[in-house]
Amino acid sequence: MNDKKNCGKIKGRETAAPALRQNRYRVFCAYVLPSVLSFALSGVYAIVDGFFVGNSIGDAGLSAINIAYPVTALIQAMGTGIGMGGAVLYAVRLAEDRRGDAENSLRGTIRLLAVSGFLLSLLLFPAIDPLLTLMGAEGHLHELGREYLYVIVLGAILQVFGTGIVPLIRNNNGSLFSMFCMIAGFLTNIVLDYAFVWVFSWGMTGAAAATIIGQGVTMAGGLVYLLLKRLPFRGPVRQKRALCLHILRIGIAPFGNTMCPMISLLLMNKYSLTWGGEAGVACYACVAYIMTIVYLLLQGVGDGSQPLMSQYYGEGDKAEVRQIRRLSYWAAWIVGVLCMIILFALRASVGVLFGASGEVSADVARALPVFLAAIPFLAFTRVTTSALYATEENICSYVLVYAEPILLALLLLVIPPLQGLNGVWWSMALSQILTCLVALGIKIYSDRR
Repeated sequence: MNDKKNCGKIKGRETAAPALRQNRYRVFCAYVLPSVLSFALSGVYAIVDGFFVGNSIGDAGLSAINIAYPVTALIQAMGTGIGMGGAVLYAVRLAEDRRGDAENSLRGTIRLLAVSGFLLSLLLFPAIDPLLTLMGAEGHLHELGREYLYVIVLGAILQVFGTGIVPLIRNNNGSLFSMFCMIAGFLTNIVLDYAFVWVFSWGMTGAAAATIIGQGVTMAGGLVYLLLKRLPFRGPVRQKRALCLHILRIGIAPFGNTMCPMISLLLMNKYSLTWGGEAGVACYACVAYIMTIVYLLLQGVGDGSQPLMSQYYGEGDKAEVRQIRRLSYWAAWIVGVLCMIILFALRASVGVLFGASGEVSADVARALPVFLAAIPFLAFTRVTTSALYATEENICSYVLVYAEPILLALLLLVIPPLQGLNGVWWSMALSQILTCLVALGIKIYSDRR
């Protein structure tokens, strides 16, 4: 083996560790920065449709996308969960010098992404109307949401692959390439949103079509990477059932990282509608779009450091795992504080960005600081969760991921009846602060064990 050629690459496990330890900060940045940028683009994906539709249709279109978005998030979360589960398994097996098992994990992950994308379209399409009703859509909002989701659900396989293939590339020393794939999909989405929504006036259908085509471009870039690197993603898969279960066990936590904010979104939409009417939903839609970017930036720090933590875990180097985790905490806090400062300064412009009415824009400016207050706590939780599933501590990661929506549901039963719409906002912030305390307890328990 050519040591110089493989030094520093995750793919070359035998010689990578010394170089990684000597250049910890440089290597950390090489993995985390592209990941953060990739997740930032994922967040912009979430707001691009809202920007074009809000400025074309108005508050009703913005509210409809916000109500329908949990279905889109479910599809993308499935891809993220499977992709990250397979990527962790791939990285750990390579670090354990079990290349055959690692390659089998890669093949199994690709198969699982394909099957899940097909099944999601098959199962969700007949359930679109009941799901919209369950999420509180009525009348015109229901019609707009249906128009959007028909296209989103039919293109599920593109979204599952678009989100699921990125972690596989990142864990094969392809952080920069995965970022370029995301950029290509993002630019495609913007250009097509402009053409479909503003030029051709296709409304919600055009916005949805732009989203799935953009994800298709990201998927195509990922497949090109696998072909260029000649990675063995084709061929038979051994022990299919056991492998799929192992991937899914790891993937439940990253799936929850993506999906639980959408469960929270469902709860917040319902209570915003109850205590603030359509204007309350439109206000939270603007806040949710902006905060989604912050959440994904923090997840980008955690998931960007995951390949390194999984490698050291596979090598049995617990001290280095803790060093990478410590760097991740600092990086997440820095990103979070910068977001707090910037968004607080621009809080009066957020509603205007999405074409909201003057009344809704004023409500957004009042509500946004409440959500910003929880960002430092959320940063700690996101990194702790990524560290847990990177090292296959699955049960602890499950507890941490799903604590937030449970706490939010309980707080929403208590606080809004006392504080009205402001109580809805504070319920979200307090649930994230309490989840951080749970994360701290789990971290202490895990470290001692």
